[in-house]
Amino acid sequence: MKLVCSQNSFSTNLTLVSRAVSSRPSHPILANILLVADQELQQIRLSAFDLSLGIQTSFPADVITGGTLTLPAKLLTDIVSRLPDGDITLENGTGETAEANFLTTLTCASGRYQMRGMGAEDFPELPVVEAGQVAYLSIENLLEGLRSSLFSASSDETKQVLTGVHLTMQPDGLEFAATDGHRLTVVQTMNAEASEAGGTANEAEKALDVTIPAKALQELTKMLERQTGSDVAVHFDQSQVVFEWTDQRLTSRLLEGQYPNYRQLVPRQFSRQITAERRLLLSALERIAVLADQKNNIVKLTLDSTSQLLSLSVDAQDVGSGKETIPAQITGDDLDVAFNVKYLMDGLKTIATTEIQIQLNTATSPAIVTPLGSIKMTYLVMPVQVRS
Repeated sequence: MKLVCSQNSFSTNLTLVSRAVSSRPSHPILANILLVADQELQQIRLSAFDLSLGIQTSFPADVITGGTLTLPAKLLTDIVSRLPDGDITLENGTGETAEANFLTTLTCASGRYQMRGMGAEDFPELPVVEAGQVAYLSIENLLEGLRSSLFSASSDETKQVLTGVHLTMQPDGLEFAATDGHRLTVVQTMNAEASEAGGTANEAEKALDVTIPAKALQELTKMLERQTGSDVAVHFDQSQVVFEWTDQRLTSRLLEGQYPNYRQLVPRQFSRQITAERRLLLSALERIAVLADQKNNIVKLTLDSTSQLLSLSVDAQDVGSGKETIPAQITGDDLDVAFNVKYLMDGLKTIATTEIQIQLNTATSPAIVTPLGSIKMTYLVMPVQVRS
């Protein structure tokens, strides 16, 4: 194998795929990146796979002699990222022994590096979905849904199905749902198209009902943020999902188990409503959180409909107390209600609109935070019961 490519392209794509390299590989080959030099297409294809998450990416190169091998992911990425701008020549041996063939040389303007690779025959193939359905989603809608929902997924591995985001195709678009048991985010994006190989769009719409690990979707988000235009093809079956666009591909296993019926958790009617400026509320919460962090992360909200004021207060016993008051449009009776301050801030940071609405009934029933004049997003937060 012999090829010439730019340091910048090589480094960027290595960084991308190395996120799918296991930190504790079950087999030595999984600590490597698969490199395929395609002489016909004049491009390099890089792949990494930890048996759950797989990432593949391609970029142009001057391929003089094609070939396939695997190289240590961390070592290769660390070396290439530190090389100067310009062309890199990569060549692996043509010695008489197999071991000599895996000795790979990187040459740049300032120096020369060698590393020992491994054959590609033991590198597991990235999964493909041949008999499943395919949905076509715009990058913009996919990113919007993921950015607005991922933060609510659980990090507790014992509740495995909650460590993912649940995607379902609705008649008017795609729905994202994520919950950790204390809060829930439901986001609906519009204009999704779906089709099934040999079937109808309606069949595929009904079929898209999958839970994808948050880790895979976080990597997908990073990859898509570099892209513009083009749709993403989402291939899925009962155990696997594959996202494909331009020269990149991400594969992930699906999470098993029944996702909670989250729609029944959202109240249909509310007796109280608050409309406030998002940044004003978030800033007040960030200040009061300094004291809340000292105790139990609890902030009390006091609704004063007569004065049209929303007060935030923290009483951290043996430490201190704090209170912030902001103007708000409040309808319904006055109320004291407490929340985990982190949950409120997480939701407000994700929303991009100027104003938000908080709807609730009692101090112990779910509160719903929604952006005004933006995507269709519902953020449900459970209040905390505080002894008076």
